[in-house]
Amino acid sequence: MHSLGKVLIAAPIHEVLSSGLEAQGYKLLWQPNITQQQGLQLIKECVGVVTSTRLQVNKELINAAPNLRFIARMGSGMEVIDVAYATQKNIRCISSPEGNCNAVAEHALGMLLSLSNNIFKSNTELKNGLWLREENRGSELENKTIAIIGYGHTGAAFAKLLRGFDVQILVYDKYKKIEPSAHYTVCKSLETIYREADIVSLHVPFQEDTIHLVNEFFFQQIKKPITLINTSRGTVVDVSKLAEYLDSGKLKGLVLDVWEQEPFDKMSSTSKAIFENLLQRNNVIITPHIAGYTHEALYKMSLILLKRIVQ
Repeated sequence: MHSLGKVLIAAPIHEVLSSGLEAQGYKLLWQPNITQQQGLQLIKECVGVVTSTRLQVNKELINAAPNLRFIARMGSGMEVIDVAYATQKNIRCISSPEGNCNAVAEHALGMLLSLSNNIFKSNTELKNGLWLREENRGSELENKTIAIIGYGHTGAAFAKLLRGFDVQILVYDKYKKIEPSAHYTVCKSLETIYREADIVSLHVPFQEDTIHLVNEFFFQQIKKPITLINTSRGTVVDVSKLAEYLDSGKLKGLVLDVWEQEPFDKMSSTSKAIFENLLQRNNVIITPHIAGYTHEALYKMSLILLKRIVQ
């Protein structure tokens, strides 16, 4: 079979994608733990690259690849790719945001239920020889108002899961026209969310106007003590005063899967101190950016990319 060229695999992928690309005639260069410098060297001979977050597919990287025809992103988060510049050079930019949306939605719901019902807290106490019932009396989701900010694939998947609970769902998206539904109320602005929400879940992309979307002003507007969930991007939440809001009761609970500087070795001393402070609290659950990292999501994202690459 005539070779279609080399594809740099700069992310963990499922074999459905690797075997599919090879069947088409591509030769794969496997570098799932690649560094930016390695990418600059290896991409020179490639017609395609499959990436997640390790590579910044910026102008420098794109210019280093004169034969590049496609850039494929496992998941969403196109901020790691200079899409405008790639498009100028007739390079296709492909993503698979619907591939891990259910995984993220299930993770968000799981962490919320764990926090509300003291599941993680009481399990940890049992491991330390403490059998505490009254101290772990939980709160049900029933009759709560849950606001979803950002109604793309993941926001919609989270809303779908919440239909099994007797909750009021508010949805807001600055850029997307959301069709009315009996399952949720569409908000034209954040004002309704500020006034009514008991729980706020963030499902927005990384872009200039979402950096520190949840900030001091946001908490000044919120009328009730809220539980905040962020499974989108760490930059969306200004973490500097989260401990203060938890102490004051403005923030009832906090669920995070993402952090502005991650992992640990990329945290400044200030960021790490805030992170460690939050970790010690019983009304906070933090996971290491694993919400969209299920086995099923890896398969679905890989299959979606294969279909879009070979179409």
